[in-house]
Amino acid sequence: MHRSRIAVVLIDHPEQSYDAAATFWAAAQGAQRQTDPEPPYESLARLPGNVALELQKTGSGTPPRIHLDLEADDVAAEVARLEGLGATVSERADGWVVMADPGGLVFCVVPVWTDRADFDRHATTWP
Repeated sequence: MHRSRIAVVLIDHPEQSYDAAATFWAAAQGAQRQTDPEPPYESLARLPGNVALELQKTGSGTPPRIHLDLEADDVAAEVARLEGLGATVSERADGWVVMADPGGLVFCVVPVWTDRADFDRHATTWP
C-alpha cells in the first residue's frame, strides 16, 4: 500500500524564452516571481489542494511544455502502478523517475517533498 498525489504543475521553458514566459505567467496569475534558492525553479502560487505552480528553466533542446510532478511515499510502487496503467519510464534519476503517459506527455514521480501533513491530507491511498 502506498500513497500519491499531484503536487506540482511546472511550466517549462528553455533559457531563450524563459524570462518572457516567466514574466507572462506571473502576471497571468497575479503573482510575484519568487526565485527558488535552487535554480532552475521559480514559485508562482498555490492552486487548490495546495498544488504548487512553478516555473522551470530547461535546456535548449526541451520544448516549452507543462508537466506534472506526482509526489509519492513509495516512488517505486507508484511507478509500477502507473506503468500498469500504460505509462512508460523515460529516465530514472537519483530518487525520482521521468515518465510519459500513453500519449507522450512527460511527468515525474518524486518522493514526498512538501509538508508531510499536507501530503497526508491530499494524497490518495493505493492498494
